Amino acid sequence: MARILLILIAGLFTMPVLAEDHSAALDFGGDSFLAGRSVTHDRAGTDDLFMAGETVAGRVEITGSAHLAGREVLMEGAVGGDAYVAGEEITLLGNVSGDVTVAGRAVSVAGVGGDLRIAGSEVQLRGDIGGYAMVAGEEIAFDAAVTGDVSLAARDVDWGEMAAIGGRLFVYEEETGALDVPERVVPADRIERREIEEWEGPERPNLRSAIGKFLFGVIVVAGLAALIAALVPGRLAEMRRQILAQPFKSLWLGFLMQSMLIGAGVLFAMTIIGLLLTPAMLLLVLLGGFAGYVVASYAFGVGLLMAVGTQEPDSIGDRALAAGVGALAAGIIGLIPFLGWLFVLALVLSGIGAITARVVRPVFFSDTV
Repeated sequence: MARILLILIAGLFTMPVLAEDHSAALDFGGDSFLAGRSVTHDRAGTDDLFMAGETVAGRVEITGSAHLAGREVLMEGAVGGDAYVAGEEITLLGNVSGDVTVAGRAVSVAGVGGDLRIAGSEVQLRGDIGGYAMVAGEEIAFDAAVTGDVSLAARDVDWGEMAAIGGRLFVYEEETGALDVPERVVPADRIERREIEEWEGPERPNLRSAIGKFLFGVIVVAGLAALIAALVPGRLAEMRRQILAQPFKSLWLGFLMQSMLIGAGVLFAMTIIGLLLTPAMLLLVLLGGFAGYVVASYAFGVGLLMAVGTQEPDSIGDRALAAGVGALAAGIIGLIPFLGWLFVLALVLSGIGAITARVVRPVFFSDTV
């Protein structure tokens, strides 16, 4: 469910850009902000860099920190500050003077001047690390010299010729002694082996855990939708019919409502005194987004069942089935790169629009419901 909420927040600001092929860029105070389906930064003289998109590429050096997110992330230029990166395929070719925090499926990191915190399924360390390193992964190609301590949780490690650890090595294993560490990398008296359950660093991707979390999320959404259908079946049926009959109008109204709430939070914050209300507005946005997702997932499930010839649900069992089908289908589609992001966002906003139309009943919308 945390993934859905993050999609909601990020999508509200990037949907107009990601819906098209071009990108949007803003330079302010020496910092660069870029977002789009495919974005590239190649302007010299940038301090801090913020980029988000499906494919993200940094071609030149920056003097400040890098904040990067995308399915494919490439940073060729050096980074003068810290680097915070999340994605599926991540490659940092340039040296990072500060700390690096990165998580993805396939991750490759070159030189790091500070500390390194990294988690991935396939991890490659190709440059020296000036501080400590916390590394979690399935398969790790370790070809770096680390000045400080190393905490390591891995199934398999390929120790390269340049691999060396100046401090202590803490190995976290499911079976003590299973991981072989050459003497040239670190002497045996500086190796401490611990149970994997004691690991407190970044979590490496785990297929079983990911499937479990996915199914848990589907069950939660389906259960809440079924509960709402049992408590207020008439009201939920109204919202469901509106989403299926007028999806674009529901989407539009949901976008307006969320934009209004976010804008109100910004305005409250500008009054200084209203800063106290900003957390409440953010909470309202998140709760509204989650409620919209639940309602729209149920409507989606009903629509799918009706598309194959079933009638509108008129019993608790039928409504629970529709909730389960909608939650599962929405969850699976949401896993598709880029398109899944937009689909989930559309569900969220459509659900918010339907809730708004039934609870607030705006006058300009009354003739359509």
